[in-house]
Amino acid sequence: MGRGERVLPGLWRLRLPVSVPGVPHCNAWAMTAGDGLVLVDCGMGGAGSLHELERAMDQVGLSPGDVRLLACTHAHPDHAGLAATLQELAGCELWLHPRHEHALVDPEDREAVLAQKIEMARQSGVPEAPLQRWAESRRAEPSGFSGPLAPDRELVDGVTVDTDLGAWTTYETPGHAPSHVVLHQPERRLLLSGDHVLGRTSLYFDHGWTPDPVGEFLASLDIVARLDVRLTLAGHARPFTDLAGHIDANRALVARRLAAILAALRDHGDMTAHDLLPVVYGDEYMPWKHAWLLTKMLCYLQHLDRLGRIRSVEDEPTRWAPAEGADARAAAAVPPDRP
Repeated sequence: MGRGERVLPGLWRLRLPVSVPGVPHCNAWAMTAGDGLVLVDCGMGGAGSLHELERAMDQVGLSPGDVRLLACTHAHPDHAGLAATLQELAGCELWLHPRHEHALVDPEDREAVLAQKIEMARQSGVPEAPLQRWAESRRAEPSGFSGPLAPDRELVDGVTVDTDLGAWTTYETPGHAPSHVVLHQPERRLLLSGDHVLGRTSLYFDHGWTPDPVGEFLASLDIVARLDVRLTLAGHARPFTDLAGHIDANRALVARRLAAILAALRDHGDMTAHDLLPVVYGDEYMPWKHAWLLTKMLCYLQHLDRLGRIRSVEDEPTRWAPAEGADARAAAAVPPDRP
């Protein structure tokens, strides 16, 4: 159920339900701005979603009709899914990064991208029977968007969002999604981090939209690490204070995954992305997580390939092997646990 709570005078956390396994909720953040509200992220679209937002806002004396501006940290459905409904209801503007083509609302676009994902999974070694079952389940899932995204302004580097708490400056932080941004309020040392840095160390990268999501994510961590932040307001979980520790933990997890992939290829020989999953993830690997983990695995392999650490073997399905001379470049190529 939707739930609202005050974090600071003029700033509220709206905890909204999410229909994604392992992701119980997402956060939207409401701030006073003159005679209305700025809302950062809005939760999923679909049946009952507006009611849950209304419930959360009503608990703290707010209303969706008071929203004058909706700014979305990225175009995933749990953060921008209700945008079209809010624009119609409140007449508010939507600000969003221009690289939001990964927000698949149109059925034809969804089917085309699904076909690409099916072929990518097939080339990654996923057996045909479970692959087709997964594809059918995806076709039956709603998009999570209440309508097409129609931004009024591009939310890019340097754009400011004015609120009664002061102006928030936008920083582009791709990796988790091509459209991802964070918002920083320097005087109060606040950061709206979306899904770039979460309350727990949990990684996800959109695959297939940019050349190297993992590399982009690491570079984006460097951007955020330079900001003066006292309190981080993330897209999931409670606010937290130790941003530097969270950044270090994210870097360390990426480094561990990359090292585990290289060790698996060294110890077991050529492997497909599908075969790497249980070896690299160990007890964390469960069949219901397969699609989620495979997406991340493909991004890690893409990153190692760009670094020259691994090479694809001409085969079908695609197999991966250590690149010649990779061991000699190991210290320079794999990101350290800490900066």
